[in-house]
Amino acid sequence: MALLDDVIDASGGMARWNGLSRFTLHLSVGGTLFSSAGHASEFKDVTAEGSTRTQSVRFTGITGGEHSGSFQPDAITIESLEGEVLRTWHNPSLAFPEASSPPLADELHLVFFCGVAIWNYLTNPFLLAHPDVVVEELTPWREGTETWRRLRAQFPPSLMTLAPEQIFYFDENALQRRTDHDLFGMKVAHYSWAHDSFGGVVVPTLRRAQTLRPDGTVIAKPVLMDVEIFDAVFD
Repeated sequence: MALLDDVIDASGGMARWNGLSRFTLHLSVGGTLFSSAGHASEFKDVTAEGSTRTQSVRFTGITGGEHSGSFQPDAITIESLEGEVLRTWHNPSLAFPEASSPPLADELHLVFFCGVAIWNYLTNPFLLAHPDVVVEELTPWREGTETWRRLRAQFPPSLMTLAPEQIFYFDENALQRRTDHDLFGMKVAHYSWAHDSFGGVVVPTLRRAQTLRPDGTVIAKPVLMDVEIFDAVFD
């Protein structure tokens, strides 16, 4: 697909990506999804280390620097900085059971959500070329004065994502600028910008998630999720 080829090339190229196995990020994550659950500062100034090939992320410095958290599709753990496992959630799911409380109230849910989100942020758009991901180009979208091209992606159950169907938007430089999907019963848009190159891989260093109106336009506030990447290393 021509658009997907352009997008992957703009982000560093598949050859470069296939030569990598690990990433390390210095980042902060916040927003009303976190503050409303009592975790406004849980993911401020943390390190995320993960695999580019399998779904695995470890966060160091969460809960004010006191703990680490590990995400894998079959288990979430909260650990001491020395590696002692304090809590475990086996076979996690985004369909969190405590419907009467904020979806990220439990720290295990928080680690799971951030693990899924950050891993997908870092692996897209390369993940869209996965043989089990079904991608189709949609009609272009007018965003202010710009025209953005779009891809709809359907992810298989074998890949843990925030939603099985997502729509990706790309600007005139073929850089990812927005992603729409369902989340916790809402329609949301993740905007991304301030792209930078880290070891030949182009990454948006700022992301912001907001709710969507039925016509596809964005409600400015509240900001559900803010992500700022200060530095990234790939090897």
